[in-house]
Amino acid sequence: MSARSVFGLVVSVFIAAMLGLAAGALWMVVTLYQRHPLPWLALPIAVILAWAIRNGVRKQGDGAALLAALATLLASIYVSMLIAAAQIAGSMGLGLIDTLQTAGAGMLWQLARIGFSVSEGVWTVLAMLLAAWLSRRPAPIKKLAK
Repeated sequence: MSARSVFGLVVSVFIAAMLGLAAGALWMVVTLYQRHPLPWLALPIAVILAWAIRNGVRKQGDGAALLAALATLLASIYVSMLIAAAQIAGSMGLGLIDTLQTAGAGMLWQLARIGFSVSEGVWTVLAMLLAAWLSRRPAPIKKLAK
C-alpha cells in the first residue's frame, strides 16, 4: 500500500466522520425544533450521507458503503448525545456549550445509551443498510447535451 493510498484512506475516513457529525447536528436542530424525537429522520440523513460519500469522498463500492454506513451510525449516536446535553442544559438552566464541556463525552454517552429506544435502533439499522446500498450503486450516467 502506497503512502498516497493510505493518506487518501485517512482523509476519506476523516471526511466521512465530519459529514456524520454535521448530519447529527442538523438532525438535533430539527428534533429540538419539533420538541419530540424523530428517529425516522435517520433515513433522509442516510440518503444525504450516501450521496455525499459516493460522489465526493469515495467511488462506489465496498469502501463507500462502509463509510456511508458508519457515518450514519455516527450521526445517530451524535444526535442522541446532543439531545441528552440539551435536556441537561434545559433542566439546569445552563447553555448547551457549557453543558457539553461540563458533562463530557462519557456522561453524555451513558445518558444517550439510557435514552436509546428499540425503535431508534431499528431506524438506525435500516438507515445504515440504506446508506450502504445507495453508496454501492453506480452513479447515474449523465447524457451530454448536443
